[in-house]
Amino acid sequence: MAAQLPDYVTSTKPVPKDKRTPWYASTAPTYAGIFLWFVFWHQVPLLKELTPGSGIPLTAGGALSQGLGIALLALIVSALICHYLFYLVPGKLGVQTGLPLYVVGTSTYGVLGGFIMPGFLMGVLQFGWLAVNAFFTTGLLCAPFGAGPGTLTFTVVGIAFVILATLVGLKGIQYVGKIATYLPLLPLFILVVLTFASVGGLSKFDHKKLVGAPAAASENAPAGGEQKAEATSAASAKQMPDLSVWGVFMAICAYVVGFFATAGAAGVDFGMGNRDENDVKWGGLVGIAGAIILTGGLALIIAAGTVGAGLAGQPAVLQPTKLMENLAPVLGEKAPAVFWYLLAIAAFPPACFSSFIAANSFKTTLPKVNPFVSCGIGALASIALVLSGYAGNAANVFTVIGASFGPVCGAMAADYILAGNRWAGPRAGFNPAGWVSWVAGFIVGAVDLLLGTSYVPCPPVAAFIVGFVLYAILALAGLESELLPMPKEGE
Repeated sequence: MAAQLPDYVTSTKPVPKDKRTPWYASTAPTYAGIFLWFVFWHQVPLLKELTPGSGIPLTAGGALSQGLGIALLALIVSALICHYLFYLVPGKLGVQTGLPLYVVGTSTYGVLGGFIMPGFLMGVLQFGWLAVNAFFTTGLLCAPFGAGPGTLTFTVVGIAFVILATLVGLKGIQYVGKIATYLPLLPLFILVVLTFASVGGLSKFDHKKLVGAPAAASENAPAGGEQKAEATSAASAKQMPDLSVWGVFMAICAYVVGFFATAGAAGVDFGMGNRDENDVKWGGLVGIAGAIILTGGLALIIAAGTVGAGLAGQPAVLQPTKLMENLAPVLGEKAPAVFWYLLAIAAFPPACFSSFIAANSFKTTLPKVNPFVSCGIGALASIALVLSGYAGNAANVFTVIGASFGPVCGAMAADYILAGNRWAGPRAGFNPAGWVSWVAGFIVGAVDLLLGTSYVPCPPVAAFIVGFVLYAILALAGLESELLPMPKEGE
Protein backbone atom coordinates (compact mmCIF):
# COMPACT_ATOMS: atom_id res chain seq x y z
CA MET A 1 0.00 0.00 0.00
CA ALA A 2 2.76 2.43 0.93
CA ALA A 3 4.05 2.24 -2.65
CA GLN A 4 0.86 3.93 -3.83
CA LEU A 5 1.79 7.10 -1.99
CA PRO A 6 3.41 9.72 -4.24
CA ASP A 7 6.83 11.10 -3.41
CA TYR A 8 5.46 14.48 -2.33
CA VAL A 9 3.67 12.71 0.55
CA THR A 10 6.32 10.18 1.59
CA SER A 11 9.19 12.67 1.38
CA THR A 12 7.53 15.25 3.63
CA LYS A 13 8.66 14.99 7.24
CA PRO A 14 6.70 16.39 10.24
CA VAL A 15 8.08 19.46 11.96
CA PRO A 16 9.90 18.17 15.09
CA LYS A 17 8.42 19.16 18.45
CA ASP A 18 11.63 20.88 19.50
CA LYS A 19 11.49 23.14 16.43
CA ARG A 20 8.02 24.51 17.17
CA THR A 21 7.31 27.98 18.53
CA PRO A 22 4.67 29.57 20.81
CA TRP A 23 1.65 31.35 19.35
CA TYR A 24 2.82 34.83 20.31
CA ALA A 25 6.07 34.39 18.37
CA SER A 26 4.59 32.90 15.20
CA THR A 27 0.88 32.44 14.47
CA ALA A 28 -0.55 35.57 16.10
CA PRO A 29 1.84 38.19 14.68
CA THR A 30 1.81 36.63 11.21
CA TYR A 31 -1.98 36.58 10.99
CA ALA A 32 -2.22 40.05 12.54
CA GLY A 33 0.06 41.32 9.79
CA ILE A 34 -2.45 40.10 7.21
CA PHE A 35 -5.23 42.18 8.71
CA LEU A 36 -3.03 45.22 9.20
CA TRP A 37 -2.57 45.26 5.42
CA PHE A 38 -4.51 48.34 4.31
CA VAL A 39 -6.29 46.48 1.49
CA PHE A 40 -8.32 44.68 4.16
CA TRP A 41 -9.32 47.48 6.51
CA HIS A 42 -9.77 50.39 4.13
CA GLN A 43 -12.67 48.59 2.39
CA VAL A 44 -14.53 47.58 5.56
CA PRO A 45 -16.64 50.77 5.92
CA LEU A 46 -17.80 50.83 2.28
CA LEU A 47 -17.57 47.10 1.29
CA LYS A 48 -18.29 47.73 -2.42
CA GLU A 49 -17.43 50.95 -4.24
CA LEU A 50 -19.87 52.97 -6.31
CA THR A 51 -17.18 53.45 -8.98
CA PRO A 52 -13.58 52.16 -8.90
CA GLY A 53 -11.29 54.47 -6.97
CA SER A 54 -14.05 56.75 -5.65
CA GLY A 55 -14.08 55.58 -2.02
CA ILE A 56 -17.88 56.01 -2.07
CA PRO A 57 -19.99 52.97 -1.12
CA LEU A 58 -22.24 51.30 -3.67
CA THR A 59 -25.07 51.14 -1.13
CA ALA A 60 -26.02 54.33 0.70
CA GLY A 61 -24.10 54.39 3.99
CA GLY A 62 -22.19 51.21 3.23
CA ALA A 63 -21.38 49.21 6.36
CA LEU A 64 -22.51 52.18 8.49
CA SER A 65 -26.04 52.37 7.06
CA GLN A 66 -27.55 51.00 10.30
CA GLY A 67 -25.17 52.77 12.65
CA LEU A 68 -21.69 52.23 14.04
CA GLY A 69 -22.83 49.79 16.75
CA ILE A 70 -24.46 47.38 14.29
CA ALA A 71 -21.39 47.50 12.04
CA LEU A 72 -19.04 46.76 14.95
CA LEU A 73 -21.24 43.88 16.13
CA ALA A 74 -21.30 42.40 12.63
CA LEU A 75 -17.52 42.71 12.50
CA ILE A 76 -17.15 40.83 15.80
CA VAL A 77 -19.42 38.02 14.59
CA SER A 78 -17.44 37.80 11.34
CA ALA A 79 -14.15 37.64 13.26
CA LEU A 80 -15.41 34.75 15.39
CA ILE A 81 -16.64 32.88 12.31
CA CYS A 82 -13.17 33.20 10.78
CA HIS A 83 -11.56 31.80 13.92
CA TYR A 84 -13.96 29.00 14.83
CA LEU A 85 -15.19 27.80 11.43
CA PHE A 86 -12.37 28.49 8.99
CA TYR A 87 -9.17 28.34 11.03
CA LEU A 88 -9.48 26.17 14.14
CA VAL A 89 -9.74 22.72 12.52
CA PRO A 90 -6.94 23.34 9.98
CA GLY A 91 -4.79 24.68 12.81
CA LYS A 92 -5.44 21.58 14.93
CA LEU A 93 -4.68 19.31 11.98
CA GLY A 94 -1.39 21.12 11.54
CA VAL A 95 -0.31 20.83 15.18
CA GLN A 96 -1.38 17.15 15.39
CA THR A 97 0.47 16.05 12.26
CA GLY A 98 3.29 18.57 11.87
CA LEU A 99 2.59 18.30 8.12
CA PRO A 100 1.79 21.05 5.58
CA LEU A 101 -1.54 21.72 3.91
CA TYR A 102 -0.78 19.96 0.64
CA VAL A 103 -0.18 16.70 2.55
CA VAL A 104 -2.99 17.08 5.10
CA GLY A 105 -5.38 17.88 2.24
CA THR A 106 -4.87 14.39 0.78
CA SER A 107 -7.28 13.04 3.37
CA THR A 108 -10.08 15.18 1.99
CA TYR A 109 -9.23 15.16 -1.72
CA GLY A 110 -7.00 12.08 -2.23
CA VAL A 111 -3.32 11.82 -3.04
CA LEU A 112 -3.97 12.60 -6.71
CA GLY A 113 -6.72 15.11 -6.07
CA GLY A 114 -4.65 16.79 -3.37
CA PHE A 115 -2.19 17.82 -6.06
CA ILE A 116 -4.89 20.12 -7.41
CA MET A 117 -6.94 20.83 -4.28
CA PRO A 118 -5.93 22.68 -2.22
CA GLY A 119 -2.32 22.82 -3.50
CA PHE A 120 -2.64 24.09 -7.08
CA LEU A 121 -5.76 26.15 -6.31
CA MET A 122 -3.92 27.93 -3.50
CA GLY A 123 -1.21 28.94 -5.97
CA VAL A 124 -3.66 30.15 -8.62
CA LEU A 125 -5.61 32.31 -6.19
CA GLN A 126 -2.42 34.03 -5.02
CA PHE A 127 -2.42 35.95 -8.28
CA GLY A 128 -5.89 37.22 -7.46
CA TRP A 129 -4.41 38.51 -4.21
CA LEU A 130 -1.50 40.04 -6.09
CA ALA A 131 -3.91 41.80 -8.47
CA VAL A 132 -5.96 43.31 -5.63
CA ASN A 133 -2.79 44.42 -3.86
CA ALA A 134 -1.37 45.93 -7.05
CA PHE A 135 -4.57 47.82 -7.88
CA PHE A 136 -4.97 49.52 -4.52
CA THR A 137 -1.26 50.05 -3.88
CA THR A 138 -0.89 51.60 -7.33
CA GLY A 139 -3.79 53.86 -6.47
CA LEU A 140 -1.91 55.12 -3.40
CA LEU A 141 1.33 55.60 -5.34
CA CYS A 142 -0.42 57.59 -8.06
CA ALA A 143 -2.77 59.56 -5.78
CA PRO A 144 -0.38 62.51 -5.18
CA PHE A 145 -0.28 63.03 -8.97
CA GLY A 146 -4.04 62.79 -9.46
CA ALA A 147 -3.66 59.71 -11.68
CA GLY A 148 -6.45 57.21 -11.20
CA PRO A 149 -7.37 53.88 -12.85
CA GLY A 150 -7.27 54.06 -16.63
CA THR A 151 -4.52 56.69 -16.83
CA LEU A 152 -1.13 55.98 -18.40
CA THR A 153 0.64 56.61 -15.08
CA PHE A 154 -1.58 54.13 -13.26
CA THR A 155 -1.08 51.54 -16.01
CA VAL A 156 2.72 51.78 -15.98
CA VAL A 157 3.00 51.73 -12.19
CA GLY A 158 0.54 48.83 -11.88
CA ILE A 159 2.41 46.69 -14.41
CA ALA A 160 5.76 47.49 -12.78
CA PHE A 161 4.42 46.61 -9.32
CA VAL A 162 3.17 43.18 -10.43
CA ILE A 163 6.36 42.31 -12.30
CA LEU A 164 8.67 43.43 -9.48
CA ALA A 165 6.64 41.61 -6.80
CA THR A 166 6.66 38.42 -8.90
CA LEU A 167 10.41 38.54 -9.50
CA VAL A 168 11.19 39.24 -5.84
CA GLY A 169 8.85 36.46 -4.77
CA LEU A 170 10.68 34.05 -7.05
CA LYS A 171 14.26 35.01 -6.27
CA GLY A 172 14.62 37.54 -3.47
CA ILE A 173 11.99 36.75 -0.84
CA GLN A 174 14.65 36.25 1.86
CA TYR A 175 15.53 39.93 1.69
CA VAL A 176 11.91 41.02 2.02
CA GLY A 177 11.34 38.63 4.92
CA LYS A 178 14.02 40.35 6.98
CA ILE A 179 12.05 43.61 7.14
CA ALA A 180 8.48 42.33 6.72
CA THR A 181 8.16 41.64 10.47
CA TYR A 182 8.25 45.32 11.32
CA LEU A 183 6.43 46.89 8.37
CA PRO A 184 2.90 46.11 9.72
CA LEU A 185 3.63 48.67 12.44
CA LEU A 186 3.28 51.38 9.79
CA PRO A 187 -0.42 50.70 9.04
CA LEU A 188 -1.11 50.35 12.76
CA PHE A 189 0.48 53.75 13.42
CA ILE A 190 -1.55 55.31 10.61
CA LEU A 191 -4.79 53.77 11.84
CA VAL A 192 -4.18 55.19 15.32
CA VAL A 193 -3.37 58.65 13.95
CA LEU A 194 -6.48 58.69 11.75
CA THR A 195 -8.60 57.56 14.69
CA PHE A 196 -7.40 60.45 16.85
CA ALA A 197 -7.93 62.87 13.94
CA SER A 198 -11.55 61.81 13.38
CA VAL A 199 -12.81 60.64 16.78
CA GLY A 200 -14.12 64.10 17.65
CA GLY A 201 -16.87 63.72 15.06
CA LEU A 202 -18.29 60.50 16.51
CA SER A 203 -20.68 62.32 18.82
CA LYS A 204 -22.30 63.97 15.78
CA PHE A 205 -22.48 60.87 13.62
CA ASP A 206 -26.04 60.03 12.56
CA HIS A 207 -26.45 57.10 10.21
CA LYS A 208 -29.92 58.32 9.18
CA LYS A 209 -28.45 61.54 7.84
CA LEU A 210 -25.70 59.51 6.15
CA VAL A 211 -28.09 57.37 4.11
CA GLY A 212 -30.38 60.30 3.43
CA ALA A 213 -27.68 62.64 2.14
CA PRO A 214 -28.27 63.99 -1.37
CA ALA A 215 -26.08 62.53 -4.09
CA ALA A 216 -24.38 65.76 -5.04
CA ALA A 217 -20.72 66.41 -5.68
CA SER A 218 -18.73 66.98 -2.50
CA GLU A 219 -17.14 70.29 -1.71
CA ASN A 220 -14.59 68.34 0.27
CA ALA A 221 -13.57 66.17 -2.70
CA PRO A 222 -9.86 66.06 -3.63
CA ALA A 223 -8.72 69.18 -5.45
CA GLY A 224 -6.56 67.38 -8.05
CA GLY A 225 -7.86 67.58 -11.62
CA GLU A 226 -8.33 63.91 -12.46
CA GLN A 227 -9.28 62.98 -8.90
CA LYS A 228 -11.85 65.78 -8.79
CA ALA A 229 -13.36 64.58 -12.06
CA GLU A 230 -13.33 61.04 -10.70
CA ALA A 231 -15.13 62.12 -7.53
CA THR A 232 -17.68 64.14 -9.51
CA SER A 233 -18.35 61.18 -11.79
CA ALA A 234 -18.84 58.93 -8.77
CA ALA A 235 -21.10 61.46 -7.11
CA SER A 236 -23.32 61.64 -10.18
CA ALA A 237 -23.76 57.86 -10.19
CA LYS A 238 -26.77 56.50 -8.37
CA GLN A 239 -26.20 54.67 -5.11
CA MET A 240 -28.25 51.62 -4.25
CA PRO A 241 -30.64 51.78 -1.27
CA ASP A 242 -29.12 51.36 2.18
CA LEU A 243 -28.73 47.90 3.70
CA SER A 244 -31.03 46.48 6.38
CA VAL A 245 -29.58 45.26 9.68
CA TRP A 246 -29.51 41.73 8.25
CA GLY A 247 -27.95 43.10 5.06
CA VAL A 248 -25.16 44.81 7.02
CA PHE A 249 -24.38 41.57 8.87
CA MET A 250 -24.34 39.53 5.67
CA ALA A 251 -22.28 42.05 3.69
CA ILE A 252 -19.62 42.52 6.38
CA CYS A 253 -19.45 38.78 7.01
CA ALA A 254 -19.11 38.02 3.28
CA TYR A 255 -16.33 40.57 2.92
CA VAL A 256 -14.33 39.56 6.01
CA VAL A 257 -14.72 35.79 5.62
CA GLY A 258 -14.06 35.93 1.88
CA PHE A 259 -10.86 37.85 2.55
CA PHE A 260 -9.78 35.28 5.14
CA ALA A 261 -10.79 32.00 3.46
CA THR A 262 -7.42 30.98 1.98
CA ALA A 263 -5.60 32.03 5.16
CA GLY A 264 -8.01 29.85 7.12
CA ALA A 265 -7.05 26.71 5.20
CA ALA A 266 -3.41 27.76 5.57
CA GLY A 267 -3.94 27.37 9.31
CA VAL A 268 -2.51 23.88 8.74
CA ASP A 269 0.82 25.43 7.82
CA PHE A 270 0.72 27.74 10.83
CA GLY A 271 -0.40 24.97 13.17
CA MET A 272 2.40 22.61 12.19
CA GLY A 273 4.83 25.10 13.70
CA ASN A 274 2.93 25.41 17.00
CA ARG A 275 3.67 23.45 20.17
CA ASP A 276 0.13 22.36 21.06
CA GLU A 277 -3.56 23.08 20.51
CA ASN A 278 -3.48 25.85 23.10
CA ASP A 279 -1.09 27.71 20.80
CA VAL A 280 -3.50 27.16 17.93
CA LYS A 281 -6.41 28.56 19.96
CA TRP A 282 -4.67 31.67 21.26
CA GLY A 283 -2.90 32.34 17.98
CA GLY A 284 -6.29 32.50 16.29
CA LEU A 285 -8.14 34.45 18.97
CA VAL A 286 -5.46 37.14 19.10
CA GLY A 287 -4.00 37.12 15.59
CA ILE A 288 -7.24 36.54 13.67
CA ALA A 289 -10.33 37.52 15.69
CA GLY A 290 -8.54 40.22 17.68
CA ALA A 291 -6.80 41.71 14.64
CA ILE A 292 -10.00 41.77 12.57
CA ILE A 293 -11.88 43.58 15.33
CA LEU A 294 -9.02 46.04 15.92
CA THR A 295 -8.24 47.03 12.33
CA GLY A 296 -11.77 46.80 10.93
CA GLY A 297 -13.19 48.49 14.02
CA LEU A 298 -10.79 51.44 13.79
CA ALA A 299 -11.60 51.82 10.08
CA LEU A 300 -15.32 52.01 10.91
CA ILE A 301 -14.66 54.56 13.67
CA ILE A 302 -12.53 56.69 11.33
CA ALA A 303 -15.25 56.71 8.65
CA ALA A 304 -18.05 57.45 11.14
CA GLY A 305 -16.04 60.19 12.86
CA THR A 306 -15.19 61.88 9.58
CA VAL A 307 -18.83 61.77 8.49
CA GLY A 308 -19.90 63.19 11.86
CA ALA A 309 -17.38 66.03 11.50
CA GLY A 310 -18.87 66.92 8.11
CA LEU A 311 -15.64 66.17 6.23
CA ALA A 312 -16.68 63.11 4.22
CA GLY A 313 -18.59 64.90 1.45
CA GLN A 314 -21.90 64.06 -0.24
CA PRO A 315 -22.31 61.26 -1.03
CA ALA A 316 -19.95 60.36 1.77
CA VAL A 317 -16.51 58.95 1.08
CA LEU A 318 -16.03 56.12 3.60
CA GLN A 319 -12.67 54.69 2.57
CA PRO A 320 -10.04 55.71 5.17
CA THR A 321 -7.23 55.97 2.59
CA LYS A 322 -9.38 58.46 0.63
CA LEU A 323 -10.44 60.29 3.80
CA MET A 324 -6.81 61.16 4.53
CA GLU A 325 -7.18 64.07 2.08
CA ASN A 326 -10.42 65.17 3.72
CA LEU A 327 -8.67 65.12 7.10
CA ALA A 328 -5.67 67.10 5.80
CA PRO A 329 -6.74 70.23 7.76
CA VAL A 330 -6.30 68.15 10.92
CA LEU A 331 -3.37 65.95 9.85
CA GLY A 332 -1.35 68.51 7.93
CA GLU A 333 -1.11 69.26 4.23
CA LYS A 334 1.65 66.73 3.45
CA ALA A 335 0.42 63.96 5.75
CA PRO A 336 -1.88 62.20 3.22
CA ALA A 337 0.90 61.70 0.65
CA VAL A 338 3.31 60.51 3.36
CA PHE A 339 0.72 58.05 4.69
CA TRP A 340 -0.09 56.76 1.20
CA TYR A 341 3.54 55.96 0.53
CA LEU A 342 4.08 54.36 3.92
CA LEU A 343 1.08 52.09 3.30
CA ALA A 344 2.39 51.27 -0.18
CA ILE A 345 5.79 50.29 1.28
CA ALA A 346 4.09 48.06 3.87
CA ALA A 347 1.98 46.45 1.12
CA PHE A 348 4.94 45.33 -0.99
CA PRO A 349 6.02 42.33 1.15
CA PRO A 350 2.51 40.75 1.04
CA ALA A 351 2.65 41.06 -2.76
CA CYS A 352 6.01 39.28 -2.82
CA PHE A 353 4.77 36.59 -0.44
CA SER A 354 1.77 35.95 -2.73
CA SER A 355 4.05 35.17 -5.68
CA PHE A 356 6.37 33.18 -3.39
CA ILE A 357 3.48 30.99 -2.17
CA ALA A 358 2.29 30.55 -5.75
CA ALA A 359 5.77 29.53 -6.90
CA ASN A 360 6.05 26.92 -4.13
CA SER A 361 2.61 25.58 -4.98
CA PHE A 362 3.46 25.30 -8.68
CA LYS A 363 6.83 23.67 -7.95
CA THR A 364 4.99 20.97 -6.00
CA THR A 365 2.07 20.43 -8.36
CA LEU A 366 3.83 21.20 -11.68
CA PRO A 367 7.41 20.02 -11.04
CA LYS A 368 8.32 19.86 -14.74
CA VAL A 369 7.25 23.43 -15.47
CA ASN A 370 9.74 26.24 -14.92
CA PRO A 371 8.39 28.50 -12.10
CA PHE A 372 9.21 31.56 -14.21
CA VAL A 373 6.79 30.28 -16.83
CA SER A 374 3.95 29.34 -14.46
CA CYS A 375 4.34 32.47 -12.34
CA GLY A 376 4.81 34.57 -15.47
CA ILE A 377 1.41 33.43 -16.72
CA GLY A 378 -0.04 34.21 -13.29
CA ALA A 379 1.54 37.68 -13.36
CA LEU A 380 -0.03 38.37 -16.77
CA ALA A 381 -3.41 37.38 -15.35
CA SER A 382 -2.84 39.74 -12.40
CA ILE A 383 -1.96 42.58 -14.76
CA ALA A 384 -5.13 41.94 -16.76
CA LEU A 385 -7.22 42.10 -13.58
CA VAL A 386 -5.53 45.36 -12.55
CA LEU A 387 -5.86 47.12 -15.90
CA SER A 388 -9.45 45.98 -16.42
CA GLY A 389 -10.36 47.44 -13.03
CA TYR A 390 -11.84 44.15 -11.85
CA ALA A 391 -9.21 43.86 -9.12
CA GLY A 392 -10.53 47.14 -7.73
CA ASN A 393 -13.79 45.42 -6.81
CA ALA A 394 -12.22 43.70 -3.81
CA ALA A 395 -15.54 42.41 -2.49
CA ASN A 396 -16.16 40.42 -5.69
CA VAL A 397 -12.62 39.05 -5.71
CA PHE A 398 -13.05 37.96 -2.09
CA THR A 399 -16.34 36.32 -3.06
CA VAL A 400 -14.48 34.14 -5.57
CA ILE A 401 -11.81 33.32 -2.98
CA GLY A 402 -14.46 32.53 -0.38
CA ALA A 403 -16.38 30.35 -2.84
CA SER A 404 -13.16 28.48 -3.65
CA PHE A 405 -11.92 27.86 -0.11
CA GLY A 406 -15.17 27.93 1.87
CA PRO A 407 -16.03 24.35 0.83
CA VAL A 408 -12.38 23.31 1.37
CA CYS A 409 -12.50 24.41 5.01
CA GLY A 410 -15.98 22.90 5.43
CA ALA A 411 -15.01 19.51 4.01
CA MET A 412 -11.79 19.42 6.05
CA ALA A 413 -13.81 20.11 9.21
CA ALA A 414 -16.26 17.29 8.41
CA ASP A 415 -13.40 14.89 7.61
CA TYR A 416 -11.69 15.81 10.90
CA ILE A 417 -14.82 15.22 13.00
CA LEU A 418 -15.72 11.93 11.27
CA ALA A 419 -12.18 10.66 11.89
CA GLY A 420 -12.54 11.24 15.63
CA ASN A 421 -11.09 14.76 15.79
CA ARG A 422 -7.85 13.79 14.11
CA TRP A 423 -6.27 13.48 10.66
CA ALA A 424 -7.58 10.38 8.93
CA GLY A 425 -4.52 9.99 6.70
CA PRO A 426 -4.02 10.09 2.91
CA ARG A 427 -6.67 8.57 0.67
CA ALA A 428 -6.20 6.92 -2.69
CA GLY A 429 -6.68 8.76 -6.00
CA PHE A 430 -9.43 11.38 -6.06
CA ASN A 431 -11.65 11.22 -2.97
CA PRO A 432 -15.25 11.54 -4.35
CA ALA A 433 -16.67 12.97 -1.11
CA GLY A 434 -14.19 15.82 -1.17
CA TRP A 435 -14.53 16.70 -4.83
CA VAL A 436 -18.31 16.53 -5.05
CA SER A 437 -18.65 18.65 -1.91
CA TRP A 438 -16.20 21.21 -3.32
CA VAL A 439 -17.99 21.55 -6.65
CA ALA A 440 -21.36 21.99 -4.95
CA GLY A 441 -19.95 24.43 -2.40
CA PHE A 442 -18.22 26.51 -5.06
CA ILE A 443 -21.42 26.77 -7.12
CA VAL A 444 -23.36 27.96 -4.07
CA GLY A 445 -20.64 30.44 -3.14
CA ALA A 446 -20.23 31.90 -6.63
CA VAL A 447 -23.71 31.70 -8.16
CA ASP A 448 -24.81 35.21 -7.15
CA LEU A 449 -21.64 36.75 -8.54
CA LEU A 450 -22.02 34.86 -11.82
CA LEU A 451 -25.73 35.64 -12.25
CA GLY A 452 -25.79 39.10 -10.68
CA THR A 453 -28.37 37.97 -8.12
CA SER A 454 -28.51 38.03 -4.33
CA TYR A 455 -30.12 34.73 -3.39
CA VAL A 456 -27.33 33.30 -1.21
CA PRO A 457 -26.75 34.97 2.18
CA CYS A 458 -23.05 35.35 3.00
CA PRO A 459 -21.70 33.18 0.13
CA PRO A 460 -18.38 32.14 1.78
CA VAL A 461 -20.16 30.80 4.87
CA ALA A 462 -22.87 29.19 2.72
CA ALA A 463 -20.10 27.49 0.71
CA PHE A 464 -18.51 26.27 3.97
CA ILE A 465 -21.82 24.81 5.18
CA VAL A 466 -22.48 23.04 1.87
CA GLY A 467 -18.94 21.62 1.85
CA PHE A 468 -19.27 20.42 5.44
CA VAL A 469 -22.74 18.86 5.17
CA LEU A 470 -22.26 17.26 1.76
CA TYR A 471 -18.89 15.77 2.68
CA ALA A 472 -20.37 14.27 5.85
CA ILE A 473 -23.34 12.78 3.95
CA LEU A 474 -21.17 11.31 1.19
CA ALA A 475 -18.61 9.96 3.65
CA LEU A 476 -21.29 8.26 5.73
CA ALA A 477 -22.69 6.82 2.49
CA GLY A 478 -19.32 5.18 1.85
CA LEU A 479 -18.14 7.51 -0.93
CA GLU A 480 -14.64 8.05 0.46
CA SER A 481 -11.68 6.45 -1.30
CA GLU A 482 -9.57 3.96 0.66
CA LEU A 483 -7.03 5.10 3.25
CA LEU A 484 -3.37 4.59 2.45
CA PRO A 485 -1.08 3.99 5.46
CA MET A 486 1.66 6.54 5.96
CA PRO A 487 5.18 5.01 6.21
CA LYS A 488 6.52 4.87 9.74
CA GLU A 489 9.60 6.82 10.70
CA GLY A 490 12.68 5.13 9.27
CA GLU A 491 10.83 3.32 6.47
